[in-house]
Amino acid sequence: MTHIENIPHILEHGITHASSEKANPNYEPIGDSSIITSRNSKPVEVMRKMIGDFIPFYFSYRTRMLFVIQYGLNGVKKVSPDKIVYCVSTVQQVIDSGNRFIFSNGHGSSYLTEFFKSSQVESIDKIVDFKAVANKNWVDEYDTDLKRRKEAEFLVLGDLAPDFISGFVTYDEFGKNKLIEWGVPQNRVVFREDFYF
Repeated sequence: MTHIENIPHILEHGITHASSEKANPNYEPIGDSSIITSRNSKPVEVMRKMIGDFIPFYFSYRTRMLFVIQYGLNGVKKVSPDKIVYCVSTVQQVIDSGNRFIFSNGHGSSYLTEFFKSSQVESIDKIVDFKAVANKNWVDEYDTDLKRRKEAEFLVLGDLAPDFISGFVTYDEFGKNKLIEWGVPQNRVVFREDFYF
C-alpha cells in the first residue's frame, strides 16, 4: 500500500527502498512511523538483515494496518481511502525479478513470528495460514493469534522494478483514471471499494 502521490515515481523507478539511490525524494508516507522505526533495528536471522532493510508486502487486502491508516488510530495520520493505492505483485514475479526475499508466518514485529528463506518458498502454503490471511476480521475470542497470522509478510530485498508490478488497485474510479492519466495501462488498474474500510 502506498499514497497515490507516490505512483508516478513508482511507474518510473519501481517500488524503491528508503535507502535506495533511486528513493523518492518527495515520498509521501503513510503508516505507523514508530513501527517503521522499530523494524529498522529488529534483526532477521535467516538473512542477517533488519526487517527494515526489506520492502514489505502483505498477502491480502483489508489489513489491520490499513484500518489504522484510514481511521487515524494509534497516533497515525489519517489518510482517506481514495489516497491509498495497492501495488500488486506475485511471489512468482518476485522470484523472476532475481530479488532476494524472505517471508513470515505473521506480523514481522511479533516475537512469535518466524521468518523463512526463499529456498522454503515451495512450502509457503503450509507455512503461511492463508485462511487467516483472507479473514476479513482479525479479532476472535477463541483465536487470540489470528491478528498476527493475518498480517504475514513477504519481504523483498532491494528495489522492485516496475516490470514486476502486475497491477494497481484504487478505491474509486477517480483514482483509477488518475493512474491511467499517469501512464498505467487500463488493464493493469482496477478500483475496488471492498478492498478498503
